[in-house]
Amino acid sequence: MGARARVRRQITRSRHARSAGGSVTLSGIAETRPLRIVREPRVYLVGRQQVDPAAIERFLLDHGLSWQTDTEVGAEALAEMAGRVCYMSYGKGRKTNREFLEHLVQVGHGSVLEHAVWSLLLTGVSRSFTHELIRHRHFSYSQLSQRYVDESDSEFVEPEVVAGDPEMHRAWCEAVNAARAAYDRLVAGLEHHYASEPDRTLRRKLARQAARSVLPNATETRIFVTGNARALRHFIEMRGSEHADVEMRKVALAMLKILQAESPTLFGDYALTPLPDGSAATRTAHPKV
Repeated sequence: MGARARVRRQITRSRHARSAGGSVTLSGIAETRPLRIVREPRVYLVGRQQVDPAAIERFLLDHGLSWQTDTEVGAEALAEMAGRVCYMSYGKGRKTNREFLEHLVQVGHGSVLEHAVWSLLLTGVSRSFTHELIRHRHFSYSQLSQRYVDESDSEFVEPEVVAGDPEMHRAWCEAVNAARAAYDRLVAGLEHHYASEPDRTLRRKLARQAARSVLPNATETRIFVTGNARALRHFIEMRGSEHADVEMRKVALAMLKILQAESPTLFGDYALTPLPDGSAATRTAHPKV
């Protein structure tokens, strides 16, 4: 009997094998791992802009101008400077940073906001979430790779509406556990299938890229997102809406909370509207800037 045939027989037999503790053994791997469930996303602000005062001063001197912003937020200062270049509105007696940028938001001069940039790291989100997220084309993304990362001990994002019903929660857990078991069996079998590949990293990648096909949309992932204020505002408006997917809205509200603390001038016009289910949605008097 060939090696591959023996592996297939072992995998088949292991579906019915049980350890002394009663856990199902799959390809020699005891399925004793607890199902790790995530119900709330996490958003981390990991990057913000800074200005170069010396370069700005050289520009002002070269053009006989005098100007000093009153904000300490780099993104706000850069957006203000970009806007003032449009009108060459430098000099004394000009509006404060807040007054200037709020006026641009009110009149819809949104291109200036594209110079204000932040980077955020999102965790505790599902693959179905990121599949929708990447439709926002003006963001830049770097996401956890299921080809390089072993997902055998991954977490899973459970919707609140499912978690709140014992029967639906049980059905959800059964489906996720079945997918995890299938993933484990496929990885084990595929690594044997590619046993002749001398590169260990490539062998694992080949196995994981095929095995991941059975992982559910609920699989937790991490994604690094960089976006400008205009794109971030659009995301918050679209995905913070009461009509948006619940998980998307959770992330949009978490991002808004962080960005309002970081830049009240560019995001302070947003407010929250309570919804009947106890959650909230975003609203602003200045949409589509």
